[in-house]
Amino acid sequence: MADAVTVGVNLDAFSHAISGIQALRSSVTRVFESLKDGMKNCEIDLTDREKKNCELEQIERQKKFITEFQDNLQAVNRDLNELERLSGLVGRPSESHPLHNSGLLSLDPVQDKTPLYSQLLQAYKWSNKLQYHAGLASSLLNQQSLKRSANQLGPSAKRRPKVQPSTLVLPLQYVDDVIARIGRMFPDMTIELFRPNGTSAVLLLDIWTKSQYQVFQKVTDHATTALLHYQLPQMPDVVVRSFMTWLRSYIKLFQSSCQRCGHFLQDGLPPTWRDFRTLEAFHDTCRM
Repeated sequence: MADAVTVGVNLDAFSHAISGIQALRSSVTRVFESLKDGMKNCEIDLTDREKKNCELEQIERQKKFITEFQDNLQAVNRDLNELERLSGLVGRPSESHPLHNSGLLSLDPVQDKTPLYSQLLQAYKWSNKLQYHAGLASSLLNQQSLKRSANQLGPSAKRRPKVQPSTLVLPLQYVDDVIARIGRMFPDMTIELFRPNGTSAVLLLDIWTKSQYQVFQKVTDHATTALLHYQLPQMPDVVVRSFMTWLRSYIKLFQSSCQRCGHFLQDGLPPTWRDFRTLEAFHDTCRM
């Protein structure tokens, strides 16, 4: 798009024109600086001899000021003429706008109030980038061997039957063996298994009755979070074993110090949080 805009423009002359603009700005600045400083008058409280000497010096300064001011004005005039000469050598850009007739919007004199052209250029760049990324995504998807759409399978292909939701059903002996192994891993914990409604097994873990102590209320909240964290439907024995390992870390609830602050108590409570991976103890505020 940049090539289409710069067609017909003398880049060398354009570069010299920019330098000419900078030189013109410098010369104009010197003119206003000389006018800003001005000339100082003689002080009132002077003797006649001193006042006469001051008037002679002021005449000399006035001549010097006028000479410098004329030189600065001539420099402005010289830089302005040079800039006009370079502007004729730059040339004009091609009339073929990158966005066709919409490129004429850039000629709007009140572009600050109606920035349609700049917004249109931004949308054009965004559209090109979107098309590029869409092409990359299409090439990656075409490399996959999965065919899920009806168009790929053909109009005569039969629709695949919907997969019915299934529940995880494990043999009773398998569940009993897993719980027995976990019980042998943690001999200091009492784990009981019973089946109140036939084959559905329930562990005797009372984590729902609210305790009257704040420390155990926090442990209950953390245990509920852990139940949501340890989820692996493909390996249920790993889930139960991981949760029981995490729960067993509370055996030293009142003996472990916080791994962050090193204190045993904070606001009258021990570190009730246990990291899901390292099982380290933290206070609620220290684990953040």
